[in-house]
Amino acid sequence: MEHLTRPLQGLTVVEFSHMVMGPATGVILADLGARVIKVEPLGGDKTRNLNGSGAGYFPMYNRNKQSICVDLKSDAGRDIAYRLIQQADILIENFRPGAMERLGFGWEACQQRNSGLIYCSLKGFLSGPYENRTALDEVTQMMGGLAYMTGLPGRPMRAGSSVIDIAGGMFGVIAILAALEQRHHTGRGQKVASSLFETTAYMVGQHMAQQGVLGEPPPPMSVRRSAWSIYDIFECANDHQIFVGVVSDSLWQAFCKEFELEDFAADPGLDTNNQRVEQRDQIMAVIIPMFSSMPLDQAVARLERAGIPFAPINKPADLFEDEHLNSDGGLVPVTMPRGAAAGQKVKLPAIPLEMEQHRFGVYRDLPAPGQDTLEVLRTAGFKPEDIEKLVADGTVAQD
Repeated sequence: MEHLTRPLQGLTVVEFSHMVMGPATGVILADLGARVIKVEPLGGDKTRNLNGSGAGYFPMYNRNKQSICVDLKSDAGRDIAYRLIQQADILIENFRPGAMERLGFGWEACQQRNSGLIYCSLKGFLSGPYENRTALDEVTQMMGGLAYMTGLPGRPMRAGSSVIDIAGGMFGVIAILAALEQRHHTGRGQKVASSLFETTAYMVGQHMAQQGVLGEPPPPMSVRRSAWSIYDIFECANDHQIFVGVVSDSLWQAFCKEFELEDFAADPGLDTNNQRVEQRDQIMAVIIPMFSSMPLDQAVARLERAGIPFAPINKPADLFEDEHLNSDGGLVPVTMPRGAAAGQKVKLPAIPLEMEQHRFGVYRDLPAPGQDTLEVLRTAGFKPEDIEKLVADGTVAQD
């Protein structure tokens, strides 16, 4: 969308964040065109140096941002932050409860300096008995029932991504955009909040509703009772796997026609979904060997031709070469700051939306710690001699 105005262009965001939830909120706003100033400590956000499952956090959620490194515990550093907040439309923070207040950047203090500010607080819990607890994505997956629904009976397991951090960040963006719309009418900003625990509860709400309908607790998805007769992972030839879901009567007829299952198609006892679920064992006795004798590419071609929902079982690494993601901006190039691919561009997912048939890409690569310190100070109105002093006395750091 380089030739078009990005929809959030003209908005300024000051982001006090680390890990995933706050940066995920900020990167969505940045991808959509907002100027996002990431405020980091003098040594840089510690998320930059995580290894293991955290090694991808910083590269994935911090493109299109500016970085300024400031000592927020010094008076001069706090003055810089106040200046940025006074000029901002939005503030994002995802630190422990009370941390921003202790630094002097709580909602009340910021509102006094900028009545139009939208202050987005991203926490473990919304208001209530748990509001002062410290939480993590995995903590709330456990206590919110998602890990129970994901794992085997007696063996809760977190989902294979930071889904609650990311979804909580998305709800943060929704709250920010709603508050912006209200500000158009009232002229006033407000504090908004999103949280991990309530996001998890929302995610498992369908299972809570299921219990309301069926009158019994739902079992983990790993041992769920399928609502459909064919909704499974099948082994194909050459050690490949494929998921197939036949979820309607019309899809059943299309499936039978494509795979020449004339006996099934002609059986009136299989006309409806519930009838087929009752005879699932009979159906699977035919379907399992059918797929096991079929190469994956043949199964894919036939399922696609018939319009049946299907999915080859991929690993994240397989997505680098996915033809659909690579066709029209689904993956965007980001330069890796460290590690095996340091200095090389790696294709990472764009935000999953398009406007006027255009995707949102990278217009600013990952910032080094403090890369934009001087520019941010200049645009905030600091004089050259004041900037020199801030650098000299160690209040700010630059790359």
